[in-house]
Amino acid sequence: MEHRMSRQHVVDMCRTMLDRGYLKATEGNVSVRIPGHRLYAVTPSNYDYDRMRVEDICIVDFDGRHVPDETGAGLAPSIECGMHANIYRERPDVNAIVHTHQPYASALAFLRKPIPALTDEQVRFLGKQVAIVDYAPSGTGFLAKNVQKKVAGGDNAFIIANHGIVALGTDPDRAVFNMALLEKVSIAYLMALTTEAGRVYTIPAPIREIAFGKLRADEKRIAAQITKAVEPLRVPADEELPSADATAAEIAPAGSANPTGDSGSADPAGENGTAGPDAPGAESARLGYAISEYPDVPDVMRRLKALIAQPVRGLRHDAMLDVLNHFDTKCRASKEITDRAKRRIPGGVQHNLAFNYPFPLAIDKAEGAHLVDRDGNVYIDFLQAGGPTILGSNYGPVNEQVAEVVHASGPVTGLFHEYELKLAEIIHRYMPHIEMYRALGSGTEAVMAAVRGARAFTGKKMVIKLGGAYHGWSDTMVYGLRVPGTYRMNAKGIPFGATSRTREAFPHELGQLKRKLVENRLRGGTAAVVVEPVGPESGTRPVPRDYNAKVRELCDEFGALLVFDEVVTGFRLGLGGAAGYFGVTPDLTVLGKAVSGGYPMAGGVGGRADVMAVFGSGLDGKSGAHIQVGGTLSANPLSCAAGYFAIQEMARTNAPVIAGRAGDRLTRGLQRLIDRYGLPYVAYNQGSIVHLECSGVMLLDMRNPLKLLKENKARKRLMEQMGAAYAAHGIITLAGSRMYTSMADTDEVIDDALDRFDRVFALVEGV
Repeated sequence: MEHRMSRQHVVDMCRTMLDRGYLKATEGNVSVRIPGHRLYAVTPSNYDYDRMRVEDICIVDFDGRHVPDETGAGLAPSIECGMHANIYRERPDVNAIVHTHQPYASALAFLRKPIPALTDEQVRFLGKQVAIVDYAPSGTGFLAKNVQKKVAGGDNAFIIANHGIVALGTDPDRAVFNMALLEKVSIAYLMALTTEAGRVYTIPAPIREIAFGKLRADEKRIAAQITKAVEPLRVPADEELPSADATAAEIAPAGSANPTGDSGSADPAGENGTAGPDAPGAESARLGYAISEYPDVPDVMRRLKALIAQPVRGLRHDAMLDVLNHFDTKCRASKEITDRAKRRIPGGVQHNLAFNYPFPLAIDKAEGAHLVDRDGNVYIDFLQAGGPTILGSNYGPVNEQVAEVVHASGPVTGLFHEYELKLAEIIHRYMPHIEMYRALGSGTEAVMAAVRGARAFTGKKMVIKLGGAYHGWSDTMVYGLRVPGTYRMNAKGIPFGATSRTREAFPHELGQLKRKLVENRLRGGTAAVVVEPVGPESGTRPVPRDYNAKVRELCDEFGALLVFDEVVTGFRLGLGGAAGYFGVTPDLTVLGKAVSGGYPMAGGVGGRADVMAVFGSGLDGKSGAHIQVGGTLSANPLSCAAGYFAIQEMARTNAPVIAGRAGDRLTRGLQRLIDRYGLPYVAYNQGSIVHLECSGVMLLDMRNPLKLLKENKARKRLMEQMGAAYAAHGIITLAGSRMYTSMADTDEVIDDALDRFDRVFALVEGV
């Protein structure tokens, strides 16, 4: 059944008013705006409210026309549907309407006496006065027009002469509340008229104006949620969602392909010099990529801008209290241990990913698509440790092979181990542009090395990054962090000299990037342009499909190295990474996370052999341009073997593509829910990187500093609260706005997650 939630709201309102004695038999009518549509749900004509069912509720458009559906009830809508339609067109802040013939307000309807401002509560919720709407016969266009003229003033309750009342609300509960408040003040006014005629005192005009000002502010806030919204993405209820299971079933027969990097042929090239099936990169192309359809970036950005143009829209206050109560009662063991941790660990956790509102969760077990905390609560894991576990958490086949290596050599030897070479070879096999690879301890270290190597190779000092991108916490790159245009705002503890040769360009703006390159030419030139190929913060600000190719052209024009930060996208978008997907060859590539399959010491930098030669210092005894990088535990047997076996398994199972289809299913399902509930939220994905923006805080920037300063905290708080609500319903996300799917996310897992998101979205204010 379409629009079930809105129909249910109508039935619930009728039940409430019946229980309280405001509705009798068939008199009156009730309606609720259907979010995201020019439709509303309304009670049928001449139908006993005590017997009302969800399927009996009628759907009407904003022209007052009945929209028949397939519920089978076949009932006609209320004869006052034209009046309801006029109100919804006139007042975008109104989401529910109550029309009743309640006794005391009806008495004033017969007297045709408006109710003056008796209390500040009345003005705060109903308006400056309860006006009289001129008489017209019931169900006529004349009455509908008379009501429309009155509601334009902004009040929320009206008495219809010789008829009844109309009460409006920003949501169903508020409409019922306003109807009941009107009856309360009607009783008070009638008593005052009968006991001391001519001596009814009203509240002072200044108090009335202050109270009415608050009412109008609320109405404008709610109206903005509708008038500044964009047309939601329509996802039919009967549409079949993309299937990760079907993709996995198609891939399974091909799972015997040789993923080891051993070509098995003396000549990897095909006839006439063309690349054969075992040539570097050929297998990546055959396996394909996680992104089935690249996002429509202009449309995504339009929706994101519409989101931040509106007031924040989070959980109802009572629902948020229930979420916090869940943590207090169901997560006590987590709170106890993380409270203890605060005495020995700054902030109580060792990694920013674990900073969750209202307190961190302590996880005891990870398996496939799920996590289990110390209290025994089970969660669907869309954090996946921040992205590295594309195969799913705690993947057995990799663990078993790594255990054999560690049993033989221990986790570290301090000398060369064959898996250093095996890892470099298998990376080159799937990413042929990485001719040489240097393993390091983390993505941060790898970015540091890439910047240092680029400067050494080019002899230039300036580096450009995209504003808002996170490239680790090194001194050079903590610049324009997360919020474009903030320069050194997050650079506490970092000397000015450390960032003096770093510049940022706003995402999408190739013209500004070129200007920075021109400016840097006067300062000795640009050594490197560092980009996340899907856009800053793993595509939170997605870049157009051709963006990387155009950045490549600019780098070539100005003699700068192009550095792809593929800490997240490397292997997650496919075995060829973002470079393979976009068909753009960077000079240097930074890897992390998945390069060790979720094991520690996950980081490294690779690229052209001539550029990578600068990393030979201390190894080949040469001097000159060679630079110092290293680490006692870099390229240890444990991490290198884990990376090698994980990449093997990703190739054998084609995990990135399966994970991408799971991301497609999750995203499309979220879009269906967003449409159903009429929410301003934005969902999109780049394969297995799924974005669900409810606050848009990551889209604020210094182009509008007043908005940033005014709304940053509120939008960040909403993001944290939604993350807590998801967790309370058994879903772990990255900061409530990003999710990583894995091969372990079957259709059943995704559908379970969508059911949980459904329950969370039903708790949002105004739904």
